[in-house]
Amino acid sequence: MRPDIVVIGGGTVGAAIAYGLACRQEKVLLLDGDDGDFRAARANFGLVWLQGKGLGMPAYQALTRDSIALWRGFTDQLEAETAIDLTYEQNGGLAFCLGEEGYEKRKLDLLRLHNQRGDGEPDWEMLDRPALQRLLPKVTLGPDVAGASFGRRDGHANPLRLLAALHAGILRHGGALRHRAKVHRIERAGSDFRLLLDGEALVAPRIVIAAGLGSPELARQVGLDVPLRPERGQVLVTERLAPFLPLPASGLRQTGEGTVMIGATKDDPGYDVSTTGEAAARLSRKTVQIVPALAKVGLVRQWAGLRIMTPDSYPIYAQSQSHPGAFVALCHSGVTLAALHAEDFASAIAAGALPERFSPFHQSRFDVPQAA
Repeated sequence: MRPDIVVIGGGTVGAAIAYGLACRQEKVLLLDGDDGDFRAARANFGLVWLQGKGLGMPAYQALTRDSIALWRGFTDQLEAETAIDLTYEQNGGLAFCLGEEGYEKRKLDLLRLHNQRGDGEPDWEMLDRPALQRLLPKVTLGPDVAGASFGRRDGHANPLRLLAALHAGILRHGGALRHRAKVHRIERAGSDFRLLLDGEALVAPRIVIAAGLGSPELARQVGLDVPLRPERGQVLVTERLAPFLPLPASGLRQTGEGTVMIGATKDDPGYDVSTTGEAAARLSRKTVQIVPALAKVGLVRQWAGLRIMTPDSYPIYAQSQSHPGAFVALCHSGVTLAALHAEDFASAIAAGALPERFSPFHQSRFDVPQAA
């Protein structure tokens, strides 16, 4: 099969786009990289999250809001097609606040976001400590917990099952998937693109570059200069526990299997995915500050992954002017935005042009002259 569209990058972002294209009967080929690639999907926390997102970038808040509105239908379709349970729950989510100062700061930040949006009722509320305790009857909160913000539309899912379901869904709809298919170079071949892999070449009229941290080098070859940097995040996982945490929280959630995920740190060591004792200690201290009983629980795993970060942390979606059949899609919220990538973004790629709603995410927003 000669593909109509090749998506470069088999992680959550690329797989969601390819799935959406396959659902639209496009002849799509998804190229997944090498096992040693820096895969953000491996270390994803699994939140499908709205609260606190988009300060200073109203378009991103709108994009996130739209994706979450699509998530239930997106989940139902994927599960029906693949029989893979994504364990998606949308019962709301928490951001714990330590100390009265932390509580007031969180409230102010969310009010600023709401005022930026300018309309509608808030989809969050602040819970003081007694209200929070009533919501978490099986949790004894630490003395420093002043309360939490509660996002009514927040939720969580299993990110590894999501990725597996997307891959399976692509194949079910007639798309193709190749693993260990690393693209070394992109060349023009008339009106098409020639992708050079190990020992072979693929030709297609349209391509989508969604290769995470490997994207800048490929994007430059089609006239797109996308600034990215890696940001390391480390996560801890506990032994399995009886259900006690009914809602996911930013940095703390109990999975369907009973383990508790604790995260995540932020640092900039370059392309280093090693774990550190300092990060484990810092995450443990904060967690015990919130739920002291977790001090007695055994840790079974610690891992690190690299986030895909732009200079302002918001996504890049762009179409090349010099090579109009080439697109790029980069973000670090691949789970939250998966539904939108499979719907709106895939629809735009199928149509051959990005609509106006994606223009705020072009990398030209970073082309601001620096002061001397």
